[in-house]
Amino acid sequence: MITLNVNGKPMSVNAEPDTPLLWVLREDLALTGTKFGCGMALCGACTVHVDGQAVRSCSTPISSVAGRKVTTIEGVGATTTGKVVQAAWLAQDVPQCGYCQSGQIMSACALLAKNKAPKEADIDNAMSGNICRCGTYNQIRAAIQDASVQLRKGAKA
Repeated sequence: MITLNVNGKPMSVNAEPDTPLLWVLREDLALTGTKFGCGMALCGACTVHVDGQAVRSCSTPISSVAGRKVTTIEGVGATTTGKVVQAAWLAQDVPQCGYCQSGQIMSACALLAKNKAPKEADIDNAMSGNICRCGTYNQIRAAIQDASVQLRKGAKA
């Protein structure tokens, strides 16, 4: 049994230590918001937070997150940053097909949790590992900028 903290709740799973976190989240814990994209940590669809850092869950073995804080798209909305980013996503009409959006939002939240006033280069750098097949990059950037403004104004959860 491996114990981890997912979205603020202690959870134990019976999984091989090298099982990717993505599959434990989706199959064992029924948290299906985190998506499988490429399986090689190249597209960002599987992005979650581990101790506040954006990581690719498809290439993160479950043993490496034992006892650590894992936040998924299902839990990020409980944070002020998550709420603000999700609201900005809707206001900017970001989602098209929606498949990549959970990973995009998780990467944006990780950025804004560290840097509430990112420059365009900071946004581009933080989001460079997230691919959107629908090409909503301009809307994504605008949503991050909008969320940044709201967070600097002191948005509350």
